[in-house]
Amino acid sequence: MSNKITLVECPRDAMQGWQHFIPTEKKVSYLNALLKVGFDVLDCGSFVSPKAIPQMADTKDVLPQLDMSGTNTKLLTIIANTRGAQDAVTFDQVTYLGFPFSISETFQMRNTNKTIAQSLVQVEEIQNLCVQYGKQLVVYISMGFGNPYGDEYNAEVAIKWVGKLAAMGIKTIAMADTVGVAEPANIEYLYKQLIPEFKDVTIGAHFHSTIGTWEEKIQTAYDNGCTSFDSAMKGIGGCPMAEDELVGNIATENIVQWADKNDIELNINRDAFNEALLMASGIFI
Repeated sequence: MSNKITLVECPRDAMQGWQHFIPTEKKVSYLNALLKVGFDVLDCGSFVSPKAIPQMADTKDVLPQLDMSGTNTKLLTIIANTRGAQDAVTFDQVTYLGFPFSISETFQMRNTNKTIAQSLVQVEEIQNLCVQYGKQLVVYISMGFGNPYGDEYNAEVAIKWVGKLAAMGIKTIAMADTVGVAEPANIEYLYKQLIPEFKDVTIGAHFHSTIGTWEEKIQTAYDNGCTSFDSAMKGIGGCPMAEDELVGNIATENIVQWADKNDIELNINRDAFNEALLMASGIFI
């Protein structure tokens, strides 16, 4: 097992459902503080309908103000359709485009207003755009560990979709626990199957969790070959389209403590980390 992990910090996920609008200048200041930490990837904004996610309507104004000098952090923005991808690829600062691909038909309609079949067409179009503009597409397998809507789910369904996406040339896939239903047994089974089978694909974890279950999720995924984890300062966030206020992102500070406890190397600036954590306390109030 590698003693290194990839940290994907997700302030966009923390901000998107926040009850009041965070001013653009505050977003810029916070994101610039996070860029100094040295996270591998910063999920910093989205190009989606401002009616659906009004908090992210200013992403186009935020991106040009980010200070990318002296950082190795790569920027990721979320897109929900080809139109959003067309906007995102025009920004030189952006390396990754993230697309939420739900294997729950009900949730895909709620989240992107498209069926799974229609979304697969979008993935192909967005992948072609990424290749054309030198970007990389990250696909999130939303509801990857189960769903509360009664749609068919088992681990084999999730594995099948990973295979289809990998065959389309997608090199980064994150299994997303959108409503916090992942537990050690299905986490172990999924990663034990996926990691050896798709050696050319980075398969990460985007867990949403209650406070009491985050560590068992991270530990089980890591023990079964997953080395890329999404998290957010203070554990804020979760999908506003899922209508589940009981689960949020896993707190980045918890992952850092867990990594230290397990002698897992983190290439982050600890002083900058603590400053950003303090800043988060002032933003998310």
